[in-house]
Amino acid sequence: MSLPKRVSLWTVVDVFDWVKEQYPYQKSVLQVAIFKHDISGRALLRMGEHQLERMGVEVEHLQEVLLDILLLRVQEELENLNDIFSECFSSCL
Repeated sequence: MSLPKRVSLWTVVDVFDWVKEQYPYQKSVLQVAIFKHDISGRALLRMGEHQLERMGVEVEHLQEVLLDILLLRVQEELENLNDIFSECFSSCL
């Protein structure tokens, strides 16, 4: 699976594809919840422990999912910083 665009721009289908690849063991729970609750990339980045529990993520997988969401947040922030740097650098020239 290749999702080149920013996580914040992911559609519900993009999130579904990411979940399907990352968590094949959570197939029925997470995949159904993504469509049921219209979880876009922006919404995924804001998800925390409480929301994941309410969606039915099993306790033994909760920390793994939270860590992966944290990594997506870091990726998004790095892309934001890169954009800021690029804007600043291009305007300084």
